[in-house]
Amino acid sequence: MIDLKKLGITGVLTGVLAFTVACGPEAVNTSSNNEVGGNSNASSQVDKKLEGEIKVDGSSTVFPIMEAVAEEYNLQQPDVKVPIGVSGTGGGFEAFIAGTTDISNASRPIKDEEKEALKAAGIEYTEFEIAYDGLSVVVSKENTWVDHLTVDELKKMWIEDGKVKKWSDIREGWPEEEIVYYSPGADSGTFDYFDEVILDGEQIVKSANLSEDDNQLVTGIVSDKNAIGYFGYAYYLANKDKLKVVPIDGGNGPVEPTNETVENGTYSPLSRSLFIYVKNESVERPEVYDFLKYLLTNVGDLAEEVGYVRTPEANYEEAIKTLDSLK
Repeated sequence: MIDLKKLGITGVLTGVLAFTVACGPEAVNTSSNNEVGGNSNASSQVDKKLEGEIKVDGSSTVFPIMEAVAEEYNLQQPDVKVPIGVSGTGGGFEAFIAGTTDISNASRPIKDEEKEALKAAGIEYTEFEIAYDGLSVVVSKENTWVDHLTVDELKKMWIEDGKVKKWSDIREGWPEEEIVYYSPGADSGTFDYFDEVILDGEQIVKSANLSEDDNQLVTGIVSDKNAIGYFGYAYYLANKDKLKVVPIDGGNGPVEPTNETVENGTYSPLSRSLFIYVKNESVERPEVYDFLKYLLTNVGDLAEEVGYVRTPEANYEEAIKTLDSLK
């Protein structure tokens, strides 16, 4: 069984839900020279004795999902080792480009410069969308004044302007206390996504406490009523007893991140897709193919168990066809 404490996830979402995101990205994208399709009759090798090591690194947001998949898979193939690194989305792509990993976890799509670096390194890859996430803005339970924030208020709060910002600067009537900021580090895909939709490429406040460890962010925010931060939805759910999530008004009124609002896109603009990137050459190894086949078959259920949102089932079915075409 999955050890949720080990994952750092204690809030478990039960039930199997089918979700459809009207404006989300395609379930599967491949790099050049790869086509969707292939041998749909390819069988899983889960009944065969396999061994080896599959190297994985990347996003801390995707980590709980991959850790859950690896633990469950290991019950069936104990001789296949799947260590999961957590160097952030950017750090994961650096290792992927260097050729030291088979799978790169990402909480944002691959950037053009990363595509070019992979092309220059002669590495062909395939992208799989595995789940949805709602980037969650949170404050301490002791913060009694924040009921919601607009996107414009988030921009005013988080973009560096050379001034020391107090809560009263953001909205009249709020405390004249300096805001304390906690943010994922610059190598994080979560940081990149926040930068894209909130910061608009501007510099984040210089006083922000940056960390690639989401659990450190949680600790900092919990301990200070003047603190604010953001990270993946699952980390909020795991700590909802001591954190307060902030509804975000993207133009149609305040919306709180939930499975439903993340799935239907109403939690805007902070809903996003989560990905894995797979080195095509690695799929030729039987243990890598088998692990990925297991992952794509089960990741929807396991993603929900650790606090994320599954994609439509048809996406996973199409992803398996793509995987089989690479084998």
